[in-house]
Amino acid sequence: MTSGSEPNQADICRAADEFRSRTLSKIPRLLDRLIYLASMRDYNTGLYYHDGLAAQFSEDVACETLAGCHREVFHQLLLCPLREIVDQLEGYIRSARTPPADFVSLWNGIEPYRVVVPVRTDPLASDLFFSNLRVALAIVGARLNGRCPGTRVGASPQPSPAR
Repeated sequence: MTSGSEPNQADICRAADEFRSRTLSKIPRLLDRLIYLASMRDYNTGLYYHDGLAAQFSEDVACETLAGCHREVFHQLLLCPLREIVDQLEGYIRSARTPPADFVSLWNGIEPYRVVVPVRTDPLASDLFFSNLRVALAIVGARLNGRCPGTRVGASPQPSPAR
């Protein structure tokens, strides 16, 4: 925080409601939201910034609002079953405009998903998140290589045969 005083909790709630309805609701998947929120954090200080929220409320309120939304989305994604995490990852890969195999290879290699965890997250929760993403990446990679049954990344689901 910048001013040293605690931001007003009512302002944080109003800012969070506005941010959820105007911004986060437009982002289709939890994983996309998590990555978006992490990108608003300064990796050197751990502080968040958003021009619109800072102008309407204050920098401190904007920072607290984004930090709270980041934790909220992280925990929502953490509670998703593995199948949902695989679906989230496949959707994110489709939107990435890079060949899926290259995406999976890069994410397996340098693990950029490690920077999306909110600051001061419980280490056990972080480890579970990383483990879930590694397994999801393995499933997506196996699908890409034809070693795993199920829909391939970017493929349209096949219609069920008529009975």
